[in-house]
Amino acid sequence: LVDPAPLAAALNAAITAAPEEARLPLAVARAGLAAHGMALAHTHVRLNAAQIHNALRQRLGIDAAPDDMAERRGLLAEINTALAEVAPQPVDFGALLAERASAPRLMMTVAQIIKHIDGSQPVRFLIAETETGYTLLAALWLARRFGIADRVEISPLFETADALERGERVLEEALRSPHWRAYLRAQGRLCLQFGYSDSGRYVGQLPASYLAERLKLRLAEQLRRHGLEGIELVLFDTHGESIGRGGHPDSLADRFAYLSPPATRLAFARAGLKLREESSVQGGDGYLLFGTRELAEAAVARIAEHAFAPPEATPDPIYAEADFGADFFATARREMAALVEDPGYAALLGAFGPGLLDRTGSRPSARQSDGGGGPVRIAHPSQLRAIPNNAILQQLGWLANTLQGLGLAAAANPDAFADLRARSPRFARAIAMAASAAAASDIAVLRAAVDTLDPGSWLDRAGATRRPGRREALMNVAAALEKLDLAAPVRRMFHRLQADHLALRAAWPDLPRMPDRLVLLHATRLALIHRIWLIAVAVPDFSPRHGATREVLVHRILQLDVEPVLALLGEIFPAAPDPAEALDFHEPAPPREGASYAAEHAALFAPMRGYFLLLREASAAITQEVGAFG
Repeated sequence: LVDPAPLAAALNAAITAAPEEARLPLAVARAGLAAHGMALAHTHVRLNAAQIHNALRQRLGIDAAPDDMAERRGLLAEINTALAEVAPQPVDFGALLAERASAPRLMMTVAQIIKHIDGSQPVRFLIAETETGYTLLAALWLARRFGIADRVEISPLFETADALERGERVLEEALRSPHWRAYLRAQGRLCLQFGYSDSGRYVGQLPASYLAERLKLRLAEQLRRHGLEGIELVLFDTHGESIGRGGHPDSLADRFAYLSPPATRLAFARAGLKLREESSVQGGDGYLLFGTRELAEAAVARIAEHAFAPPEATPDPIYAEADFGADFFATARREMAALVEDPGYAALLGAFGPGLLDRTGSRPSARQSDGGGGPVRIAHPSQLRAIPNNAILQQLGWLANTLQGLGLAAAANPDAFADLRARSPRFARAIAMAASAAAASDIAVLRAAVDTLDPGSWLDRAGATRRPGRREALMNVAAALEKLDLAAPVRRMFHRLQADHLALRAAWPDLPRMPDRLVLLHATRLALIHRIWLIAVAVPDFSPRHGATREVLVHRILQLDVEPVLALLGEIFPAAPDPAEALDFHEPAPPREGASYAAEHAALFAPMRGYFLLLREASAAITQEVGAFG
């Protein structure tokens, strides 16, 4: 059974025959069947553009680089010729098992889903990092090759800076192809997805929303120009919990209006385009919104109000004064992009940030230990996944991916900044994101973390202490930090953040501040870090074991890679003698002098473990205070 028609007929008969009180639940079941076919939801698969390119390089011998502008025209001509000649071939499980290339294997999997599970609903085929129209045409070739072009919704994901900037050109390259236009007419819809996690961390949350809106506004004209006014436009705005991934912190109405500004909805309505809006509700945010029946009903009601309300036609000043808006968001984007490339930013994110977090999700944060080598040094923010990236910024007390660049942007024209905050709902809604980020940020909290990585601050403490033995411990921490060599780049980067923040405070005097309760949590957690480091430098020396030396393990503890290090120290310094010492070997026995390091466990390892557990508890409390529940 791969089509719901027989079940729908049975449900229709059941509804007719059912007593009044049973009809509504049956009608809801029928609606779910009609909406989702034989699945529990819409089926959605994903891969990267590079995997599509590799597949066609292998099958068609297309070697030109899609990102090479000099070869782009010839490349597009070549794929259009291939689309005119492609013939469908059957798919079976043997071919699927034998296939090694990711893109063909995924497309063949979709073909088998359609054949054996659900043939009634199209499958969304999402392509991340789509930065050229060739990618879309190449995916269409694969779909035609396996005979499922009519059941696959090819959808580019625009979330990187390049993808958002080039999105209009990407679509234009595809729309110039008669094969792509014919495909869209047959489908009756164009599906696009916008991501806010990666785009926010690379170009900033506010500039990302502006770039996405600009692309949406230009879509209507593009579709009209290519004679595609009658198709449905599906816009999937994926965003997660909290401001760090694009979820607006205010009401659900603000959240939906932030993702889909009234001006874009009005533009599509005037162009005669049918609009379908889709959005994911991820992480703890999803549990909160649907955690009880009352909450779920309220959330669904707000969704319905947004979806069925006519587009708001009241002019917004931000569009009449487009030059200021364009300059403002462009400045913020430029400053955030520069921050991402600053070596000090990567050093700060990787210094001890991942160690502050409990493991979340199914994938590591890209911080992995290999034997005694310790955590991987993060050379660029792209080495971190989006969720840990945002979470680390929250733990450091500075939400740079929402705030950075706004100071310089506002300082360029403070009067216009204040005026549009007061008069423009679109601009005010975006700036509300910054206000919420500022309430979870404090430049002094970040400075304390930066000072913690600076050997100089530990040497200053060593010069001031009067406690016996403390001076040596503080100096040992300073020496270990000196070898990590993080202080100089991190402090230079901090000055960049500080200067922009001062400019923002000058332009926006009533910008919210971090509440004392949250400041105290950061201070408590920082004290726990200091305590752990002071214990770490008291670990006794030992011969290299498992590829690790004392120096390596101390450095790992400085980066809060504590739990694996404690496990290794437990092997190097066993808490009890070897049990074999108590055995009777039936011959005269000498005094037992086996090694026992119970004193080290009591004085060093057990307290370090306790402090680290408290540290993680403080991190969880900070997450709750910020409001990032996922």
